[in-house]
Amino acid sequence: MSLPKTLAEDVARNLVMVARLIDEDPEEAYAYSRIALRLASRVAAVREAAGFAAYATQKYAEALAEFRAARRMTGSVDLWPVMADCERGLGRPERAMAMAGDPEVQKLDKAGQVEMRLVAAGARRDMGQIDAAIVTLQSSELASNSVQPWTPRLRYAYADALLEAGREDEAREWFGKALEADKDGSTDASDRLAELDGVEFVDVLGDDDDDAADEVAPRAEDRSGARDVEDDAADQDDIDLDGPADGSARA
Repeated sequence: MSLPKTLAEDVARNLVMVARLIDEDPEEAYAYSRIALRLASRVAAVREAAGFAAYATQKYAEALAEFRAARRMTGSVDLWPVMADCERGLGRPERAMAMAGDPEVQKLDKAGQVEMRLVAAGARRDMGQIDAAIVTLQSSELASNSVQPWTPRLRYAYADALLEAGREDEAREWFGKALEADKDGSTDASDRLAELDGVEFVDVLGDDDDDAADEVAPRAEDRSGARDVEDDAADQDDIDLDGPADGSARA
């Protein structure tokens, strides 16, 4: 539907703020989405944005309602995976699994189908079916050497499932593959590898350094007056975590 120019501009400004804040400050993004929703609840893009803002703040029932409304307005299946993930968030993994087997999934593009696979694997894990989750993630997309936008998360999810199953060596290999594909740092694969390898990051400025600084502090009875003290901090070498060549959107 079309909106009067002034109203459309107000709605657009709020949607821009939702997109800008949703990763860094989801609560604030949610607040802007509610304003847009009050202004234009019959606009599909507004309902979708409100859904994602609610999803980011773990308001899964509200998110699901908004996604359903947006889907009714557009007829698009693109929101199917995130709707299924909302069912997981509501503690209904069986419904998420049912959605994963729905014919609607076949209408999704490749990215949507991979996302649906991630959600289905997460639902399997929710139900304690870790081996089934691992099998769910095994696919041509996982085996491919081609790096796509979904590759880091797919490999990460597979590694995480392997680790839960006690297959540590395989998990280390796949965390490494996830890290190799994750050029934007969308996962914490490097941290997970470090944990598996027993690497600990230590603050070089510990209590001993504080005590030493206190000992060289100027004293009131020093007849030469207070002197400037320069503390040298030791440089800590970066740790090289290069590994060999996800998870659903909800953690």
